[in-house]
Amino acid sequence: MKKLLFVFMLVLLCSVSLEAQTNYKAALGLGVEAFDEATLVGVTGKYFFTDHHVGQADLGFEDGVTAITALYSYHKKFAPGSGFRWYAGAGPSIFLFDGGENIFALRPHLGLDFKIDGVPIVLNFDWRPAIVLSEDADNEIGAFAFGLQFAFN
Repeated sequence: MKKLLFVFMLVLLCSVSLEAQTNYKAALGLGVEAFDEATLVGVTGKYFFTDHHVGQADLGFEDGVTAITALYSYHKKFAPGSGFRWYAGAGPSIFLFDGGENIFALRPHLGLDFKIDGVPIVLNFDWRPAIVLSEDADNEIGAFAFGLQFAFN
């Protein structure tokens, strides 16, 4: 019963206190990308060229691996005045391994972006499979990314 009450209060608090707004030009922050056998943590940045066309760059690190990713996304609001946007796009990634071969991959992605009104914080989550173009590596369908960014106007 306490768990149910806690969940109810959390949902009520979030629905009352979070008013959303998507008016930001750029964002910079922490990015986490999870694969089956690795979790990359690093810097992520996003820039709105227009209301819909967005460029994103990620630099992620894991033990013995550095990943560089550049993405193009098309962003669209769910509803007017809503802080939620969906986005879809693609871009290349290169995975640099210490003392080993590098992996090149095409990274389509589909995700959600949320900007909280009055707070310069952006949250985003996306599905980001890796279609590997190099030899000696497998495609990664179960790859997801999460970003926590500071928004700039």
